[in-house]
Amino acid sequence: MDKTQSGFSRINRRQVLAGISALGVAPLVTGFPNIVRAQGKKLRIGVYGGYFKDTFDAEVFPEFTATTGIAVESVAEPTGEAWLIQLQQAEKAGKSPVDISMMAQVGVIRGMNSGLWAPLDSKKMPNTSNVKQNLVRSNAAGEVMAVAATSWYITLVSNTEVFPEAPTSWKDMWDPKYKNTLGLLANVGNSYLLEIVAKVYFGGLNYLDTDEGIRACVAKVGELKPNVRLWYRDEAQFEQALKSGEIPMGQYYHDVTGLAILDGFPVRSTMPIEGGLLDYGSWAITKSAAPSLDLAHVYIDYMSQPAIQAKLARKLGSAPVVDRSLLDLTDEEFNAVSSDIEPITPHYEMQAMKTDFINQVWAEMQQG
Repeated sequence: MDKTQSGFSRINRRQVLAGISALGVAPLVTGFPNIVRAQGKKLRIGVYGGYFKDTFDAEVFPEFTATTGIAVESVAEPTGEAWLIQLQQAEKAGKSPVDISMMAQVGVIRGMNSGLWAPLDSKKMPNTSNVKQNLVRSNAAGEVMAVAATSWYITLVSNTEVFPEAPTSWKDMWDPKYKNTLGLLANVGNSYLLEIVAKVYFGGLNYLDTDEGIRACVAKVGELKPNVRLWYRDEAQFEQALKSGEIPMGQYYHDVTGLAILDGFPVRSTMPIEGGLLDYGSWAITKSAAPSLDLAHVYIDYMSQPAIQAKLARKLGSAPVVDRSLLDLTDEEFNAVSSDIEPITPHYEMQAMKTDFINQVWAEMQQG
């Protein structure tokens, strides 16, 4: 997801989420090493630009500094491949632009394969035991290489004035009654339509382990073309069309759609019966940033607290990466950003290892 876009992100998200944060969060875990506070060190932390960075600067980093004594210099990083390439080039020069990066999972995997990341010590980050373990990525040797930072859902969204009855399943997108009404993400690498098709029609993500399975899933996505009004790259373009009813249905981000609802627009977000698509970003550290590794452990440990994850849900609109039972979120707050339905997860390994192939067959499908 490009978290720097979305019209709601730029202006309304801070105002709306501030309004639902009155309940506050549970007390933060204390007891971080006094030696860290005494050192008065600084961390350079890369986060997605725009609203993401603004929220971390206002709501997260000052409190982290007050709690640990570690100052933060935040760096706006681009999403996607560009930041990974920049980090890899900097690594060759032996000087990383940041100490910690928020990374998409394909970037994490590619970084692991190229030896970019420094291993992390779980014993120095006891709070990471709160993080769902499928969101903690390790290498073949069992070393922890990245820990989930925050997550978000892609769901079925629709305009309630155009479609008073809500869809219930991802399969509804193929229904002929939705001819020329859908807005779908244009890129195979962030739409995750292949994963949705594999789960809904072919029994699970393992179907994407072969080229034949990938081609079959692309062909099934191709059957949607009569129903697709817009393959969108600009999130704001689809958002506006959804709210106006011009493009009354499609796939979009659950949290942003929720803000549109709070702002009075006739839209809904539906968690399909097969589950929403859950994507997430992780904290990772390049080897050239190793001198700051001890401070980075303190930061990742801090961010893995349930209280901080609850705060991010309220302030940033992100889905927590810890189990719901550890959170003090109300049902309304939790459902605004997440779901108890088991999600569909991206096949990150396929996305990372077969990028050229899936881009090729995807382009053939769209152009054919």
